[in-house]
Amino acid sequence: MTEKEKMLAGELYRADGEELLSEHMQATALCRELNENLTVAQRTATAKKLLGKCGKNVTLSQGFYCDYGKNIEVGENFYCNYGVCILDVCKVKIGDNCLIAPQVGIYTACHPVDRKTRVSGLEYGKPITIGNDCWIGGHAVINPGVTLGDNVVVGSGAVVTKSFPSNVVIAGNPARIIKNL
Repeated sequence: MTEKEKMLAGELYRADGEELLSEHMQATALCRELNENLTVAQRTATAKKLLGKCGKNVTLSQGFYCDYGKNIEVGENFYCNYGVCILDVCKVKIGDNCLIAPQVGIYTACHPVDRKTRVSGLEYGKPITIGNDCWIGGHAVINPGVTLGDNVVVGSGAVVTKSFPSNVVIAGNPARIIKNL
């Protein structure tokens, strides 16, 4: 397997290979372009070049950053506010009608707990899935391997360390269900 194939499969891989570095640099350039003062049409065109799948009515506000972009799929009517960072070493799937508030972090990237393995430069990832009609509050963090069902509201500042079913409001650190919808 190539390092990219290992990465996408959630296995230990090295991020410093030529293929992954090249793809990361392409994403960095597209993020830089996206973060300039562009017209709505230019922003949409750049988002479509950056993301792996991009529905209709997609907004990526300034200050958007990601590792590769191509591992991110967003549905229809997606709004991503200022200062959002998505580490997409594995697939990030976000459904239709989702809102992401400012300064949210969505992280598929993981590092080994074992010191020797971590120091060796090996890393891995776990995919994230966010259902339809979700709202992620400001400064929330979605950790690797999390799946959120449909119609989930994540409170501001929440640290989401596990998966949650549909139709709930979650908040806190670590996040827990505070209300059923």
